Amino acid sequence: MANRKTVFLHCPELEQLAYPKDCPFNTSRAGKLRKIIGSMGLLSGPNIKQVAPEMPDRLTLKKFHTAKYIKILKDADSGKIDVDALYAGLGTGDCPIFKGMYDYSALACGASLKGIELILSNQAELAFNPSGGLHHAQPDRAAGFCYLNDVALACMVLAQNNKRVLYLDIDVHHGDGVQGAFYDRNDVLTISFHQNGRTLFPGTGFVDELGTGQGKGYSVNFPLPVGTYDDAYHKAFNEIVPPLVDKFNPDVIVFELGADTLAGDPLANLYLTNNAYAKVINYLLKLNKPILMTGGGGYHIENTVRAWAYAWSIFSGQDTEHDLNIGMGGVMLESTDWQGGLKDRKLIPTEQQKDIVDPAIDETIDEIKKKIFPLHGL
Repeated sequence: MANRKTVFLHCPELEQLAYPKDCPFNTSRAGKLRKIIGSMGLLSGPNIKQVAPEMPDRLTLKKFHTAKYIKILKDADSGKIDVDALYAGLGTGDCPIFKGMYDYSALACGASLKGIELILSNQAELAFNPSGGLHHAQPDRAAGFCYLNDVALACMVLAQNNKRVLYLDIDVHHGDGVQGAFYDRNDVLTISFHQNGRTLFPGTGFVDELGTGQGKGYSVNFPLPVGTYDDAYHKAFNEIVPPLVDKFNPDVIVFELGADTLAGDPLANLYLTNNAYAKVINYLLKLNKPILMTGGGGYHIENTVRAWAYAWSIFSGQDTEHDLNIGMGGVMLESTDWQGGLKDRKLIPTEQQKDIVDPAIDETIDEIKKKIFPLHGL
């Protein structure tokens, strides 16, 4: 795995475009990540390249978004705001109107699309766009800090190139925009592990949202209870994902690594450590398929950057059994939370927590196996 051609997708412009200061979505995360992994020598391997994204044209964006919405978004960016902008979800607390919102979103899309271009041309096998993962944007509407949907576009382009796509989303919020894009199709299998929609935005992502028509069974949702911890998460993942993925046999994987499932995230209520991400990434790498990995949520900035740095070390084949990054977690990330390196310390759930989480996890596993597995001959 260490010999696979791996690309880090980023450019300085993505650091210069920022959401308003009172918005929880912080675009500095990717730049901080780039600085950390660069200083640690994790961008200098023989099969590792840094590639700058390109701004996509409107024709490309229209593979998922409507022409009217793209115009509304661009007009609002330049100060032309009317009632159509409000209907398109702009001007809310989650999706404020600000100068640069179009350019940032389009460039983030361009990074994911560049990753897909490199994968399709065999110039890369693994690509990471930390600025991507804008999975809530709808064809004609902004939502949840997301104005343009890079991961839906990436899946769309892959499918148009006759690739079977696994879209795996482990952001704490349900990947509703991507699910909707492929809800009636069987060439893209969408799997989302997220906090239960009864307790968190966007209020969707239940097991019975399993697709329609040819897509029935190809939309898979695992709503997680508040307080879900690493061992319970691994059980849920291992019981559901490998059987479905083995049966589907994707050509390419699009993987959204939102870091807002980490314990202590201010916008969510799960209890994971970044060690849970490591197990998911190792599983995906063993499939030996091309992978586009993106960022997503993550609103405790230091924890998010550390998680993505650890993820990159594994993704790029530079992780070691001993934590060569010892001390980096605190010193380099300017955090006093944890001085032991990029890997989080183990968090022990309480007995009360396990009494609530474990039965809910088991019930959802049974429900998915009953409702979805038979549709795949499992």
